[in-house]
Amino acid sequence: MTLLAFLRHLLFFAGLAVVSAITVRAMITARVMDTPNARSAHRNPTPKGGGVGVVVAFMLGIAVLYGTATFSRIADPYFRGVILAAAAIAVVSFIDDIRDWPFAIKLGAQVLAALAAIGSGLWIHVFNLPLLGAVDVGWLGVPITLVWILFATNAMNFIDGLNGLAAGTALVACLFLAFIGQEQEGWFVYFAALLLASGLIGFLPFNYPRARIFMGDVGSQFCGFVLAVLGVAAGRFSTAGMSLLIVPMLLSGVLFDVAFTLVRRALAGDRLTQAHRGHLYQIAYRAGMDARWIAVVHWGFAAIGGVVAVAFMHAGPIAKMLLPLLLLLPQLAWIRHVVRRARNAQIGRW
Repeated sequence: MTLLAFLRHLLFFAGLAVVSAITVRAMITARVMDTPNARSAHRNPTPKGGGVGVVVAFMLGIAVLYGTATFSRIADPYFRGVILAAAAIAVVSFIDDIRDWPFAIKLGAQVLAALAAIGSGLWIHVFNLPLLGAVDVGWLGVPITLVWILFATNAMNFIDGLNGLAAGTALVACLFLAFIGQEQEGWFVYFAALLLASGLIGFLPFNYPRARIFMGDVGSQFCGFVLAVLGVAAGRFSTAGMSLLIVPMLLSGVLFDVAFTLVRRALAGDRLTQAHRGHLYQIAYRAGMDARWIAVVHWGFAAIGGVVAVAFMHAGPIAKMLLPLLLLLPQLAWIRHVVRRARNAQIGRW
């Protein structure tokens, strides 16, 4: 990519960030309110739906990408599937912000959106594994891709409980993903990641360090869904084995928190679909840790995941099997810190 092309891209993305900010400001005026409840970290009613700005910026950018940027196009069926699925998840999650639908309805909508992307052909059926080479799992790739998209979508939704945590984490992940995408000449991944980053840049100043508006499900589910789909697209980088692990590494902090919490609650016999305050970031906040620093810690997890992912793309087969395991170290240190804080604060069963 030439310097002039990169500068043109930056100018375009800056314009989209402005569009996002204007839309977020309009959503503050619209005052779709989030009234605090027993699980909330905020005390006063606060507007929500700021993620609409992220959605508008992304969809506007993807429309330009579809119409003009032929260098970063993917095959038309995949492209239409991504646009349709992203629009569907945005509409349904925005309605959920207004009506607060039961989890079963939200999950059903997510399944349909994921199947729209998969139905267009965007699913992983070949795993390029170190030492083993290409392993074709055939139609098993469909449920594997479906589970991945659903898990990533809901993980980002579950983690959106403190100012700037989900949005900042997604932003860091997008920037690293864009860098890796251009390195691998995966121009759709590069462009789409920066589109999402632009929307987040326009939103984040309204949400961190003080929240004038929350992202809402329309933002958190949309970010999780788009990153999950881009993870599938990145899994097809032909020059890099195991590239399907790029996005999981970038979101390692989010995915670990949700997986750890689900396993812990399952072992305790809790109903997994019941709302709770048992995520590690929520326990840290309840134990007295500053919400702003909890967000920064998770941005750090995404940055560490990004550095490891970049190294991973240039590593040999043996190193590729070991590098992802390094991401467990900061997570184990975080668990230790949170548990210690919880005990000192004498928080009961969590």
